Amino acid sequence: MDERTTRRNIEEFERLTGRIKRKGIDRLMTFIRKSDFYQAPASTRFHLSCEAGLLQHSLNVYKALTGRMEMVEHPEFGMIGRPRISGSVVAEYPEETLIITALFHDICKTHFYKTDYKNQKVYKPGGSKRDPGGAYDWERVPFYAIEDREPYGHGEKSVMMLSEFIYLTKEERYAIRWHMGMANEGPEGVRNFNASIERYPLVLFLHNADQEASHFMEDTDDNKELFRDKGPDLAEAAYDASEFADQPVFQEATPI
Repeated sequence: MDERTTRRNIEEFERLTGRIKRKGIDRLMTFIRKSDFYQAPASTRFHLSCEAGLLQHSLNVYKALTGRMEMVEHPEFGMIGRPRISGSVVAEYPEETLIITALFHDICKTHFYKTDYKNQKVYKPGGSKRDPGGAYDWERVPFYAIEDREPYGHGEKSVMMLSEFIYLTKEERYAIRWHMGMANEGPEGVRNFNASIERYPLVLFLHNADQEASHFMEDTDDNKELFRDKGPDLAEAAYDASEFADQPVFQEATPI
């Protein structure tokens, strides 16, 4: 991910989150800016396993989610999204709900990855060794590994973390909790996932958007060419990280 793309992504992320009016959003954004959210990868070795991959993935999910919806003006809620199935509107969601669920569904990945090193064959002209693949040398190369500081699951961990800062509706909680679908879920999890879709359609819409972003929009180190941002360069990032250096990192609340 190049620096210009990351700067554009930060500005777009902050523009969208600026439309959230819920109490606590300022504290949430302070946490985001102080954390590694804008620098972290989206995965260890799969989709967007690169610096700033998590930021790009979050925006991709938002675009995939809203791209399937008719966005219209509502007198009470402002912009709302209306997903259609076979031409019929099946639900309505305030834009705020779409922004929150898409952009923060993977907040659990903050402070989640670390950089480690391994020995790897690097093929290059003039390498000191040779195998059927050509000349190579063994080199120490960096890779991303998981270091989970808060082992509380995945979707449920994102719900927990967000709830420390802002109120989530029940449908938002369900959608974020189940955005991975039935991955790593046993028979009971499969039943619960399907039951959640029946109760809250956003569960399926967010899950599908996450899968579309991961599989269709993203490579390991950038978006696929069709989905790369061709917008103008930004002169500078939309925030100054040093401003938040003294802010505390996330800590789980004491149960009451």
